[in-house]
Amino acid sequence: MKFLKSAAVFLSIALLSGCNFASSIDNLMAPPKLSAVQEQIYSALTDAAGTSISLKYPKSGKYLSAFIIEDVDGDGGDEAVVFYEKTSLAAQENTLRINILDQKDGKWRSVCDTPADGAEIERVMISKLGSNERTNLIIGSSLINRSEKSVSIFTYNAEEGSVEKTFSESYSFIDVTDLDNDNENEFLLLAGSATGASAVAEAYKLDSAGKYHKYSTQLSGSFTEFDSLGYGEIGGERKGLYIDAVSGAGSIQTDVIYMDSTGLNKVFKLPEESLATIRPTGYSSFDIDGDGILEIPVQTISPGYEDVPETEQMKITEWKFVSGEDRLERKCSSYASVNDGYIFVFPEKWRNKVTVKRDSVNDEIVFCLYSDGETGRELMRIYCAEDSPSREDRISNGYMLMKTKGDSAYLAYIPKDNGDGYSITAGDAALGFKLF
Repeated sequence: MKFLKSAAVFLSIALLSGCNFASSIDNLMAPPKLSAVQEQIYSALTDAAGTSISLKYPKSGKYLSAFIIEDVDGDGGDEAVVFYEKTSLAAQENTLRINILDQKDGKWRSVCDTPADGAEIERVMISKLGSNERTNLIIGSSLINRSEKSVSIFTYNAEEGSVEKTFSESYSFIDVTDLDNDNENEFLLLAGSATGASAVAEAYKLDSAGKYHKYSTQLSGSFTEFDSLGYGEIGGERKGLYIDAVSGAGSIQTDVIYMDSTGLNKVFKLPEESLATIRPTGYSSFDIDGDGILEIPVQTISPGYEDVPETEQMKITEWKFVSGEDRLERKCSSYASVNDGYIFVFPEKWRNKVTVKRDSVNDEIVFCLYSDGETGRELMRIYCAEDSPSREDRISNGYMLMKTKGDSAYLAYIPKDNGDGYSITAGDAALGFKLF
């Protein structure tokens, strides 16, 4: 609904202003204007590769420009790495290219040019790996439909003016991180399943001699894609990668991996442990209390909805963390709305005492006491206002503004305390409310 409203406003503005819609989109899609240094590099590139080229921009990550100006050989001076497509090549040749340029006497010149896999640049990372001192240029690329991805690791030799590919593999997710806390980075790769077998996580260390050492573990399911990934502590001692993987139509489940002296390990040793985390898409692992530990959201049926059709059930989200013994333990309970993008964490005194219902007339979420199969008095209401008039109307009727996000304003109404011990204060409401 929010998207439709935004689209309608955009179209209305376009029509009223008399602008050409297709022309506006073309302007939005135009490549960014080059800086003076980039113009110099581009001129040197066309001197070497010709003018029948188009620049290619990485889709994600730290580097989002077709031009990367950084020290890629560790000599203390910057080189330029440029991604481009050579439109004059024959159909059977790889049109995606990587060109490395260096400066001599203050002028840029192309020193080497090499083909890249695929048709699009997905992500670029530049880093040392393991105990090796060389700087690695890590490039993830994909085919036009972006469904098949491959990663290559290159090293640039300035003395020889050459670039060498030292690693190549297909992937679903890549990163560089110090997963085992030994002050040396590992190259991390997740590969989704294409054959029905389990997906796999792999970590690579690079030794001083330039050899890659591979460590791997199978994930808990035949995941073909990943919903979200994040790092968080495990038991206060280990660094873990929390993998929210697509496990079926409309659902995700979580695996957690970590690395130690024995290699790459999985927290959930038994399949049912990971299966216990299955929930709808959008409910990603999240650091609910800011302590550096990611919590995994697991949904339960809100009291009083056990016997109604699933499509009409309201859900409470239990946030669980991985303990030092690699077990899932409860951190807190909440109501979480993916559509409206917020979480309200229950005060502990509400645990097993409160249910949630939807007031469809007023478009509000209502929190009520629940005991012995009966719904009791209201404790709080939450409303998401999408425009100023509705926000001001609620505020004038005693609602408090908790947070804003873009055009949305989140408001709460708290009835007067009747002395039964379950009422909350405005401070409690503000403390428990979080954007998701």
